[in-house]
Amino acid sequence: MQKTEYLSKEKHAEVTAELHELKTVRRKEIAQALEYARSLGDLSENAEFNKAREDQAVVEDRIAQIENVLANAEIIKVHHSSTVEVGTKVHLLKKGEKKEEIYIIVGSEEVDVLASKISLKSPIGAAVLGKKQGDVVNVKTPKGVIEYTISKIE
Repeated sequence: MQKTEYLSKEKHAEVTAELHELKTVRRKEIAQALEYARSLGDLSENAEFNKAREDQAVVEDRIAQIENVLANAEIIKVHHSSTVEVGTKVHLLKKGEKKEEIYIIVGSEEVDVLASKISLKSPIGAAVLGKKQGDVVNVKTPKGVIEYTISKIE
């Protein structure tokens, strides 16, 4: 059973464009590099050939990864709900703190800690998923359990 990958419309367009670039441009560049390296002769000690083969493997792995993500993608619909779900912006207040932490719950392909986008599978994401404003959640971290109150859901 394949797992659902949650993507925003923007991220879906981004990975679709990346897939197109890899299949049309990068594959052609690598094929040309392989052809050039073969023209140099002995492949057993040919650094250019080995580099091109490594590049080819990386590109083909990424193509397979993106195709898998897109095959299992569900576009996040932005809607306002009273519970935390994928695509929700959630405001959390850590017990004993005065400053809120704000996170956007996203699928694994969109995680960006600097933009406060955390995975629904992360400790915080998993703890708040399905909860409502005012709920108290306990998040297991390497430093122990941290208690948060959901102060706002957008």
